[in-house]
Parts: sequence; structure tokens; C-alpha cells
Amino acid sequence: MSATRPTVLLVDDEPLSLETLTRTLDESFEVLTATSAAAAEALLAEEWVQVVVTDQRMPETTGVEFLARIRERWPDVVRIIISGYTDPGDIIDGINRAGIYQYITKPWHPDTLLLTVGNACHLYRLQREHALLSLETRLTAASLEQRLAEQRARLKRTFRLDAIVRSRGGPLDAVCDLVERVAPYDIPVLLTGESGTGKELFARALHYNSHRADKPFVAENCGAMPDQLLESELFGHKKGAFTGAVNDRIGLFEQADGGTIFLDEIGEVSRTFQVKLLRVLQEGEVRPLGSNQRRRVDVRVVAATNRSLETEIGEGRFREDLYYRLAAVRLHLPPLRERPADIPVLARHHLKAAVAAFGKPVKGLSAEVIDRFQRYRWPGNVRELQNEIQRMLVMTDTDELGIEVLDPRISGADPHADEPEAPEPIDPTLKARIEALETRVLREALERHRWNKSQAAAELGLSRVGLSAKIERYGLAKRSV
Repeated sequence: MSATRPTVLLVDDEPLSLETLTRTLDESFEVLTATSAAAAEALLAEEWVQVVVTDQRMPETTGVEFLARIRERWPDVVRIIISGYTDPGDIIDGINRAGIYQYITKPWHPDTLLLTVGNACHLYRLQREHALLSLETRLTAASLEQRLAEQRARLKRTFRLDAIVRSRGGPLDAVCDLVERVAPYDIPVLLTGESGTGKELFARALHYNSHRADKPFVAENCGAMPDQLLESELFGHKKGAFTGAVNDRIGLFEQADGGTIFLDEIGEVSRTFQVKLLRVLQEGEVRPLGSNQRRRVDVRVVAATNRSLETEIGEGRFREDLYYRLAAVRLHLPPLRERPADIPVLARHHLKAAVAAFGKPVKGLSAEVIDRFQRYRWPGNVRELQNEIQRMLVMTDTDELGIEVLDPRISGADPHADEPEAPEPIDPTLKARIEALETRVLREALERHRWNKSQAAAELGLSRVGLSAKIERYGLAKRSV
């Protein structure tokens, strides 16, 4: 049989009727014929049939009874009845018991029969495609659920408190202990600390170590954002609420329903918006811009700021009642300069991540670089350290990150800055001041180039002989690090 044409089974106890039906349909379909219900069922057991067309009146059974049996055994086959009788009871019985697709009355017209059978074959094809698509959708949904579960498990591992990179016994241990104590409870937390100290990292740790870990975590930086835009971002808006609102938008509070919302730079928001945020926190409801309806939300709020909100309150820029809503628990992150023991651990961690991201392997960081890292004050904190590691990796041509690729502002930091300086002479002369400055510049250049006199001389615009003379004149000597 041709695989491109659908198969139709014709059932009628009158051979002449079968011949007429076959002659009408055989140009468009593969046609099988049977003169009894039993013969038809035998064919159905062996052949792949899409449509059955049967006469209603047959000696051993009715068409409805025959199609009802087909419906039980071969439910996908589309069922059609032809009858010379138009009793409404027969039609209703056929629909209810046999689930017939069409009821064709005699005398039938060839074009009508062709169209009906063609539509029935199309219906069969759609049913098959729908069944396959439903199966694929179920499989896809299952795979997506598995993938989501794997991602959640990976996030939970990433933000485990023992996975936070730090030196043991350092200041962050106390922070992690407090996070572990607070995380299981639905209590608002205010994270404070300088920019780049890892406030979002600890906000995520609070979320993924809580009972909300399987629900969304969403973050918004509130700094320098106009009130209307911030309100739209957090609470949503209706279409037409303002110029440019061409569609409805679900706000982040609703997106985070059941989970956690992280409001970074909360100290930057205006007092007008502070009132709206306070109302949401008090009532647990949001009202999208342009809507008259409020929507309940269940979220845990974690906020962060690099400002002193107590000072902001004292100067009238931050509402005291909002502060106490946000700061049930305060968690302060110390700057990197106050935890120098963390610097080598963090540097190696970020180097490993940069090597994986850039595909440029190196063995590690030199001891001299680590020493300079620990002497530097890191105003940009961990974020600045991460950026410096990535820059050094891009710039290096060796298998170790050395001081030659270190940023001058870091390599120029005096590694012996904590040593007591010689007291300046009282009323020093201009000559003494200039010589002290020149000595310092010479030493920084030499240490930056690992006492390579040719490179240091080139940087300072001196000849090698001239530099050697100055080294001897000022009594400069390489100091052990």
C-alpha cells in the first residue's frame, strides 16, 4: 500500500453499494472493503486504518453497535455512518454510543462523500499530531522540571555558608554565623557595608539557606532610578498607565511571590517613594501603576546600602519607620582592607574563575603580588580585586601573575608602609625635601620592576648609568620582602 495516502475501510452488506463507494473514493484513498462487521474487525486487527465508513442497517448488527465496538478497541479511528433513515434517535444514539464523526444520509453526493472522508482523514492526522505533541510536551515538562531541580540544587550548593570564600577564623565567620541563625526565619534583613563587599552574595545566601530556597530570588538596584520607573519595576503597571506603557507588566514583588526580593542601594530612594514602599511592607499588597486593584504578595525583603541610614534619618533624608521595617536584623560586611587574611584566598578563587572563563591557564600568583595585594587598601573591595585579577591575566605573557603586570597604583604601594618612618627634620630645606621625594620615586620604580635597572631607568627617563649613580648617591638597596 502507498504510505502517502490514508486508508479508508468501507463496510456494507450490499455489494453494489460497496462498489459505488469504492469507485468514488479509490482515486484519493487506499480503500478496503468488508461485507460484515466481523470481516471489518478482522481487517482492522491487521491493517492501519484511519477512517471507517459503514452502513447503519446490516443483518447481524447496526452500524452504531459496530462503531461502538470499534471505539473501544481502536479509539483513534474516525467513524462515519451512511443511512437511508433519518431518525433523530439513531443520530443521537450514534453520537453518544459510537462517537461518530459524521452521519451521512442516502442518497449521498460523491463530492459530499469525498469532502467528508477527506476531512475525517485530516482529523485523524491532527489527532495523531496532537497526541505526539502532548507526549513531547509531557516529556519536555518533565525534563524542564528536572533541569530546574538541578539548577536549584546547584544554587543551593553555591550559596552554602561553608562555600563562601573566606579565611577560617576571619571576620566573615561571624557574619556567616549570623546568616545561618537568621536565614530560616521570615524576618527582614538590612545588609550594610561599602560597595563591592559582597552584599548581594549574602542576600542570596540568606535566600538559599531558607525555606524559600525553591521559590524566586529577584534583585533590583534602586540607586539613581526615577520614582515612576522604580515603582513600575517593583510594583508593575497596566497598559497605558504612562507614556511608553504599551503592555501590562508584572512587578518584581509579584515575580518574587513566595521567595525573596533584594533591594540594593535602598538609601538612594526618594522620600516620596519611601512612603509607597512602606505601605507595601506594612500591608503585604502591591498596586500596579494605573490599576485600582491591589494584589497580595508573600515576599521576604532583604535590603542593602553603603550609606549610614542612621545619619540619613538624622538629616531627614530617610524615614525612620521604613528603617525599622527593613532593619529587623542588621548585618554589616567589613571592607576588604579589614580582613587581609581573606585576600590571598579570594585572589586565588577569582584567578581560578578567570582562567576558566578566559581559557588562559596560569600557575598562580607570585608571593610578591600577594604581598602587595595585602598592603593595598582596596577602595573597591572584592569587586576591585576581581577586576584586577582579570586584567592581570589578560596582560601576562608568563605562566605566573607577577608584579610586572600589576597595576601601578597597587604595585606602587609601599610594602613597608607599616614600618616607622624617620622623623622629618625640623624646618627641612627645599633640597632635603626634593631628595626625599626623589629617593621615594626611585625606590618605587625599582621595586615595581624587581630591581631591573634597565627597565626602571627607561620608565624614569634616565640612562642605566645615571640610575646607578642615583642608587649609590642615596644609598638605595634592595630590601627583602
